[in-house]
Amino acid sequence: MPYPDKVLGEDEEVVRHLHPHWLTVLRPVVLFLVLVGATSFGAALVPAGADQGTWRLVLVAAALVLALVFVAVPLLRWRTTHYVLTTHRLLFRTGVLARHGRDIGLSRITDVSFRQSLWDRVVNSGTVSIETAGEGGATVFSAIPDSEGVQQLLNQLVEEDADRRAARGGSPAAGHQPWEAYDGQHPTERF
Repeated sequence: MPYPDKVLGEDEEVVRHLHPHWLTVLRPVVLFLVLVGATSFGAALVPAGADQGTWRLVLVAAALVLALVFVAVPLLRWRTTHYVLTTHRLLFRTGVLARHGRDIGLSRITDVSFRQSLWDRVVNSGTVSIETAGEGGATVFSAIPDSEGVQQLLNQLVEEDADRRAARGGSPAAGHQPWEAYDGQHPTERF
């Protein structure tokens, strides 16, 4: 599913759109299967009698509530969490009813690193840490599929963004060094 164009700039394109690693939904899926099995088994154990239908209905209602809380909510949370790499920025959006988001301009990114445990390497997942200019700490995204590839892609996008800004020319915000605003000479060329 493509990311909504309404949040993208005119010349901005989506390079990669990710959700958290698929293993984050494995536990809810397994829990759903266990819940269905346990509910079926429990319904079969209800003794015959006048209240058999009522007890089975109570059992199914309890299973539905548990499925909603422990299966549907995590699946919706996974589905509504987006990591979007574009030609200009990294967008992070999450939330089912209430939304939370963060945009990090590629020009502000100073360092991108990834971390993988042995298990992460087996399932091709990991944690990506992004250092930005003017901030106190790193922004950390966990359960990122192909974290090493995402780290390399982010570094490449940051370099391409810097090249594009430099080619465009103009203000220091467009990629020029602050010393160019004064006299056009590099500080070491003055002496």
